[in-house]
Amino acid sequence: MKEKTLDYILRATWQAVARMYNEEASKFNGSMAIGFALLSIDKEEGTPSTKISSRMGMEATSLTRTLKTLEEKGLITRQKNPEDGRGVLIFLTDFGKEMRAQSKETVLKFNESIRKKISEEKLKNFIEVTEIINDLIAEKKIF
Repeated sequence: MKEKTLDYILRATWQAVARMYNEEASKFNGSMAIGFALLSIDKEEGTPSTKISSRMGMEATSLTRTLKTLEEKGLITRQKNPEDGRGVLIFLTDFGKEMRAQSKETVLKFNESIRKKISEEKLKNFIEVTEIINDLIAEKKIF
C-alpha cells in the first residue's frame, strides 16, 4: 500500500506515545500503565476498583495485575468498601500520591508540548475525528 491507512496511523502514533511514556516512567521505576492507574484513583477519597478499570478502558481481569503491581510497589492500599461489603476501595499511599503527582506532571507536559505546536482548531478537529471513530466502533457501524 502506498498510502498509510487510518488504523496504521492511529496504531503507530499510540505506540510512539506509549513508548515515550514508558521511557519517562522507567526513570521512576514505573510504567505508563502504572501512571495511568494512579491518575485514575481519587487522591483523597479512594476509588472503587470497578471504576478504575472503566476509567482506564480495560477489563477488570487485566486491572487485577496492575493493582497487584501497585500494591507490591507500595503505591496503593485496598480497603473494604463500607457502602458495599462486596467491593473494594483503592487508596493511594503517600508514595502513591507522590508518583501520581509525577504522572500528572508528565501528562500535562505532553499536552503543553503538543498545544505549542498544533493550533486549537486543528486539535478540536482531531478530537472530533477520534470521537466519531470511537462512536462508530461503539455503535458497531463498521463491522
